[in-house]
Amino acid sequence: MAETMTPGPAPAAAAQDDTRILAIIVYGLYLVGWPCLHLSTVAGLVLAYVKRAESHGTIWESHFSNQIETFWISLVVGIVAIPLCFFVIGFPILFGLFVWFLYRTIKGLVRAIEGRPYL
Repeated sequence: MAETMTPGPAPAAAAQDDTRILAIIVYGLYLVGWPCLHLSTVAGLVLAYVKRAESHGTIWESHFSNQIETFWISLVVGIVAIPLCFFVIGFPILFGLFVWFLYRTIKGLVRAIEGRPYL
C-alpha cells in the first residue's frame, strides 16, 4: 500500500509564520519591559536586530525596524528626561514617552497579529 502524505506548509510560508511569531514575541517583551526595568526590552532589541537582517525585503522587516527605532528613541528621550525631573518638566516628558512607547508597541503588535506591515 502506498502511503500518502499530506503536504505541509511550504518552507517559505513556514519561515514567514516563524518570523511573524518572533515579531509578536518582541512586542510582548517590550510590553513586559516597563514593569521589569526593561531587561526584557533589551532582550527584544537583540532579537529584533538578529531577525531584521534575516527578514530583509519582507513585511516583517518594517516591524523589526520599528522595534529598534522605538527602543533607541525611548532610550535617548528617557536619558534626557530623567535629569529634567529635578525641574518638574521631566515628569510630563516621561509620561508622554510612556504613552508614545505603548502606542507604537501596541500598534505594531496589532498589525503583526493581522499579518500587515507596521507602516
